[in-house]
Parts: sequence; structure tokens; C-alpha cells
Amino acid sequence: MPCALCGDIIPTEIARCPACGAWARRRDFRAVGVAVFMLLGFNAFIALGSGISMVRLTGPLRDATRDTYDPAVTWRALSPYVEVFVLGAVMAGVTGLLYLGWLWRAHRQSPGPHRYGRAWVVLGWVVPLGVLWIPPRVVYDVWVTSGRLRTAQRHVAAAVVGAWWTCVLLGILLARLFSGLGVHTLPDARLAVHVGVAAAACQALAAALCMATVFEITRAQVARET
Repeated sequence: MPCALCGDIIPTEIARCPACGAWARRRDFRAVGVAVFMLLGFNAFIALGSGISMVRLTGPLRDATRDTYDPAVTWRALSPYVEVFVLGAVMAGVTGLLYLGWLWRAHRQSPGPHRYGRAWVVLGWVVPLGVLWIPPRVVYDVWVTSGRLRTAQRHVAAAVVGAWWTCVLLGILLARLFSGLGVHTLPDARLAVHVGVAAAACQALAAALCMATVFEITRAQVARET
């Protein structure tokens, strides 16, 4: 394969250009994919830990009564999770920037045909209403055009991408809902805990499914170049 820096031919059995020493494109692309994969894993770990921690609060609330319930104590127990969701959103933003860089390159390297051009890799996330369906379609197109997939494999890819994007949207909505719920009464507190657990579960599942797409696309493109 040609070197991206000097144009010399890099043999498939080595990782650096013999002329200029630059890394082969497949090695660089794989390194970015690994970085995105590990950041997504960290996000999934944080979300899963938050969900498991909140599940522990359901026991005391289930046994509480109107006479024994204390809103102040419950709020002190739940308020840190609002900050955890904010921290998770910041981490998701940082991961998303690296993910977009990886997806841009994956789109460029996949042979196509694509329903959406390369510009939609970025525009799909900022166009009003279009953000609801363009990003998963771009990811699906890159996945199915990166390797030779059978019909059953295409269905699996569509299911994984669809589940990933559904969890992303649900995770965002539930986290916003959780931050706006009050704990003035016992039913309100129980609802807040259940919504928080659901939000954390959706975010953890979304990160895990996104890890699967990154792994499969990176593996397919690296295998195709070798």
C-alpha cells in the first residue's frame, strides 16, 4: 500500500514506511479505533457503576413509609448522580469528537456506495431533526461497505446500529428527565431512582453497542487493506 506521506510502497508485513518512517495508514487507523474503543469502555463503566449504585437506593425507599420518609436525606443521596450524569455528558462529548474523527476516516476508506456523503459524518449531528436518523444511517453504511457481509450479517448490523441509537436517545432524554425530578414525596423519590437507573442502563448499553460498531468496522477495514 502507498505511504500517505511520501507515496512510497509499504509492504504489508511491516508497519512503517521504509523511505520516511511514517506509520502505515492501516496501523494509524487501527490505533485511533482502539483509542475510541477504550474511551467508550470507560464511559460504559461509569454509567454502569452509577446505575448499580442507584439500584441500592431502591431498598430503603421500598421499605420507607410516608411517616419515615425524609426528603432532605433522599436529596443528599440522589443529588451527586446529577453531577455524575453531567460528567458523563462531558466525557461523551470528548469521546464523540474522537469518534467523529475515526468515523470520518472510516467513511473515506470504505469503498461505498454511500447514501450520505462524507460531509454528513459531521453535519448529521448538527442538523435539526436530521440528527434523529442521519448518524445511525451513516454508521450502518460505513459498516456494510467496509467488508463483504451476507444478508444475515447486514440484518445484524442494522439491529446493532438501531439499538445503539435508540439507547443514545433514551439515555439523553432520561438523564434530562432525572435532573428535573423532585423528591418531595416518597412516590416522587421512587420515580426519580427508577428513571436514573434506566438512564444509566441506556447510556451503558449505548456505549457497549457503539464499541461493537467501532470494533467491527475497524477490523473489517484493516483486514481489507492487508
